Amino acid sequence: MASVSARLRRFLQDLSRRQATPSGRGHVRGTGIARAEIARAGEIASDSRAPFRSARRGATIATVGIHPPARKASTRDVALRTAPLPRRVVLALDRGPGRLPQPLVEVGQYVRTGECIAKADGHLSSRLHASISGHVVEITGAQAGTGAGPYNALSIIIEGDGQDTSAWLAPLDWRSTSAQALIERLEQAGIAGLGGAVFPSHLKSEAARHAGVDTLIVNAAECEPYITADDVTLRTHPDLVLEGAAMLARTSGAQRIIIGIEDDKPEALAALEEAIAAGRLEGPTPHLRVVTTRYPSGGERQLVETLLGRRVPSRGLPADVGALVHNPGTLVAALRAVRDGQPLIERVVTLTGSALTRPGNVIARLGTPLAELLIDAGLVAERLERLIQGGPMMGQALASAETGLGKACNCLIATGADELPPPPPEQPCIRCGACEPVCVAGLQPQRLLWHARGQEADKAQALGLFDCIECGACDYVCPSHIPLAAYFRGAKTELRSREAEAARADHARHRFEWRQARQAREQAEKQARREARKRTLASHSPSAVDAPPSTAPDLRGLRIAQAAAKAAVRKAEKALERAAQQQEDARMIEDLETQVATARENLSTADAQLASARGEGTRS
Repeated sequence: MASVSARLRRFLQDLSRRQATPSGRGHVRGTGIARAEIARAGEIASDSRAPFRSARRGATIATVGIHPPARKASTRDVALRTAPLPRRVVLALDRGPGRLPQPLVEVGQYVRTGECIAKADGHLSSRLHASISGHVVEITGAQAGTGAGPYNALSIIIEGDGQDTSAWLAPLDWRSTSAQALIERLEQAGIAGLGGAVFPSHLKSEAARHAGVDTLIVNAAECEPYITADDVTLRTHPDLVLEGAAMLARTSGAQRIIIGIEDDKPEALAALEEAIAAGRLEGPTPHLRVVTTRYPSGGERQLVETLLGRRVPSRGLPADVGALVHNPGTLVAALRAVRDGQPLIERVVTLTGSALTRPGNVIARLGTPLAELLIDAGLVAERLERLIQGGPMMGQALASAETGLGKACNCLIATGADELPPPPPEQPCIRCGACEPVCVAGLQPQRLLWHARGQEADKAQALGLFDCIECGACDYVCPSHIPLAAYFRGAKTELRSREAEAARADHARHRFEWRQARQAREQAEKQARREARKRTLASHSPSAVDAPPSTAPDLRGLRIAQAAAKAAVRKAEKALERAAQQQEDARMIEDLETQVATARENLSTADAQLASARGEGTRS
């Protein structure tokens, strides 16, 4: 144990000393993969020397993309295993797309595995559950006011008792349970997308049901290098993935299921085919569609277009074209939440990189310190150069390994010095045009770069800036090593900040409207209680029969007002969900949260008025 502790201390010291975010931009540059390996692993997927037609002018999505070195061999054929139960967990209250969840526990409180420890705050937030049993020893982080330590977000730290005493939800039979009850269960269990966006799954299903989607797509492409979590999940639990897909298809109202899987996963494909052939599935029979291995074929927009031939509109969502997309890990988590009552307390994560001697995929409890996972995977601290969360194309370099495993972490790469070297210095653009053929969004990165550098974000927006998915394919092929995706990300941030600033006055007005709506709702509830008391007294009073009849309430008008209030709530929720999935500015999200709260207050007022009027009508 002493040797492990010494290795852990040395590892953390080395990481703090060595770790630096490339170019200070917060994301790993795609060109971090040595450019010499491009020739060995395959050039640009589409021939850049041939005449190119961008996606906007009719080229199919399958003709664009890149072939970076896969580097999946060290983990894809290793059996999925369960990581040791951590002695302590650091559960960060991730903001995700919405507000920060609010803690429900206090320091010193005993919690059981699966017990809710933080409630959702706002429409887009999701619950957080204890991943081990034990006592809450600390609530810390910048949001808690300490501003110290390695925790850069509000975190709940639990010291385990080693018993893993559980507190599951009641199991449900998804075949006989209503769609609304299934959606509520997903919300209660804190299920969120495990592909990286961490968008609450209950909102996704509810939005899909309202939009009338016809197809559920299982995103099994997993196109980014190194990551094999979904591949191994499909090989190990194909039956759970398929059952989860059938359940969410029923929940969302989808009539068919399509599984999109890349052709570099023959074992996973065979496992799925065998599970489908067994004939034990209920609901629509899943259709397997093999797609050519290219990066980034696994993007939602790209997969929808590849499989369905439907193009998601600019700044639109898959639901706009009748599709709902989930990855295998999310489907398994959703099924277990319903069938077994297990909240989201664990996930599959790929542990890889040349600094590990036992790479592979593990089922790890959320909040497990990353250092413990790496040491269990055979970390050689002397080899470690960088620690990356996610893949090499879209991942983030971490400054500390003391943070806990989060819902969004599907891969940890412990790289050696020569594995993912920092990119060479940025050089001037030579206008070679190599970036345009690889853009899956059909954009012109060279022109976007010109406007982004020139502080002309409005012109970049006119050229489709917000259609960029920041995949880093253009970075990868750029001979001048220009971090194009980082420039585009910065231009988006600037535009979103402008929009949020312009909406500040509207935000103040929306908060005032929310206050008025809240007061109106409280007044309506008081009036309803007064009317109820009057009816009770009148029913016991002998003189009630002689009382003059009161004016009949306008029930029809109140029902219309209630229906309008319900429509306003749904409209506000849809606008908020769309903004969150498009990663709009946090201030804009906050304003939309206020609008949702106002609409809900108005609906409560309408409900109270209608209930009061119905009681009055009964008395009359």
